[in-house]
Amino acid sequence: MRKGILTIAAVGLLATGGLTACGDDSSPESGSSAKTPKIGVILPDSKSSARWETADRRFLEEAFKSAGVQYDIQNAQNDKTAFQTIADQMITSGVTALMIVNLDSGTGKAVLDKAKSQGVATIDYDRLTLGGSAQYYVSFDNETVGKLQGEGLSKCLTDKGVKNPVVAYLNGSPTDNNATLFKAGYDSVLKPKFDSKEYTKGPEDSVPAWDNAQATTIFEQQLTKANGKIDGVLAANDGLGNAAISILKKNNLNGKVPVTGQDASTEGLQNILAGDQCMTVYKAVREEAKAASDLAIALAKGERKDTGQTVKDPEGGRDVPSVLLTPKAIYKDNIKDVIADGYVTKEEVCTAAFAKACADAGIS
Repeated sequence: MRKGILTIAAVGLLATGGLTACGDDSSPESGSSAKTPKIGVILPDSKSSARWETADRRFLEEAFKSAGVQYDIQNAQNDKTAFQTIADQMITSGVTALMIVNLDSGTGKAVLDKAKSQGVATIDYDRLTLGGSAQYYVSFDNETVGKLQGEGLSKCLTDKGVKNPVVAYLNGSPTDNNATLFKAGYDSVLKPKFDSKEYTKGPEDSVPAWDNAQATTIFEQQLTKANGKIDGVLAANDGLGNAAISILKKNNLNGKVPVTGQDASTEGLQNILAGDQCMTVYKAVREEAKAASDLAIALAKGERKDTGQTVKDPEGGRDVPSVLLTPKAIYKDNIKDVIADGYVTKEEVCTAAFAKACADAGIS
């Protein structure tokens, strides 16, 4: 993997903080050295974003195999009952650390609290469980993700010379704290432009469970509501962006209306190459998985690492020890960075339909 594209905030602290026995009063015994370390991971779904199965599972497995620890990775497929059942099964099977990507904070809290009561160490992976009890939170700086999206949309509107553009929002799931943070980030860029009348705020909707099919319907309704007058779309991830693009294509507006994204999915990168998507945000999942697995492996062995960083849980009022990574804005001219980083392959992105666009973008 090419070094230097992204860095982990506090990675040095993770490396130098050392290992100490877990024993703070607010946490359960974080595994036991007498037990065989075993790590359970619950992923949220495979529809909201391809990353969960194509990237997170792959990189987590890679990290656990390299460390020689037992692991069990399962996907709840956006089913809250299944999420809780999987957690119960993992706890019963003897996992010494449990890592979750919650479907919502209520379900996540119930699972974390049960794990804590059974002496199982816990990590919030990618999404913070509000009011939860996870001993660590590993993610990206999600407000920065949103800020990059807002700046990206503004750049693309400027490049197209659009005056007083009408901007629509397709926000992420209302039950996902990350979606709240993304919105805070892009609002920090775009709201001042709305307030100054430089931009006009168009329709805004949140998409339940990040469901791409619902997003297609929602955006079609937005475009109708705006009488076809939408000049830019702040879509919170590549799946929602592609939903908007599908409707723009039906109305011969694709390529004319900038659309943002996030996750640097193969589909999102191809949409950028085709000129239908303005930009995406790349999050180096390999680095996120490595940081989380390092913590999980330590916890599973009854040890604890000092991250030197915390995130405030606004519901629980707790400072959660955290590792946040730095995201990167991706445009057509630096798609090659994502491929060089090993996140996707040239073969996946540069199919026959995109071969020329890939060559033009310097992907070789």
